[in-house]
Amino acid sequence: MDILIDLIQRGGWVMYPILCCSLAALAIIMERVWTLRRSKVIPKSLVASVNDLLVQRQFNEAAFLCQDGQNSAARLIRQGLKIIGQNRILFRDIMEESGRRESVYLASHLELLSVLASVSPLLGLLGTVSGMISAFSAVAQAGMGNPGLLAGGIGQALLTTAAGLVVAIPAMVIHRLLVGRVETLTAELEDLGSDLLEALAAPDSSAVAPRQAPVKK
Repeated sequence: MDILIDLIQRGGWVMYPILCCSLAALAIIMERVWTLRRSKVIPKSLVASVNDLLVQRQFNEAAFLCQDGQNSAARLIRQGLKIIGQNRILFRDIMEESGRRESVYLASHLELLSVLASVSPLLGLLGTVSGMISAFSAVAQAGMGNPGLLAGGIGQALLTTAAGLVVAIPAMVIHRLLVGRVETLTAELEDLGSDLLEALAAPDSSAVAPRQAPVKK
């Protein structure tokens, strides 16, 4: 802990916003990892129970299982049960809109994580430039008789670049992994919506009735 405090003090004021970025990124990562668990988004037990009830046409019981709406699957199933019997086109449009809302919910905060991953190295570069300016200003005032002064100033300035990269690299990697997780869960929700379409929508009545043969006079 003392080493970390020493590094922050040596890096200058830019180390504090970098530290804030690292804490915010860590908080987002922990929250999204917890939220994007498959058991929390699409519980297998819930989907299996609802499927059994839909096969038995026990729609009220299925709605009761999903009434709390604590996960994306429950909210999607509950929406499908509300519009049971609608024609297939309207049913599909409503379910696709519900699926988009759930996808946005699953991806929430990931854009901020991407911003933090992009800003952190820029803050590190700002700290380096600021430190280099200070180092050369100190050398200009003291003269070149003490080259250690310049080397120490450059080393101190580069601390912020290293700190920014330490925050940015893991944040970018984990952001990509979380985006992939969201895409996988969204695809599974789309499959669930398709199953609901087949189980709850009205039969397709768009087929054209066969023409009757003209009556001969």
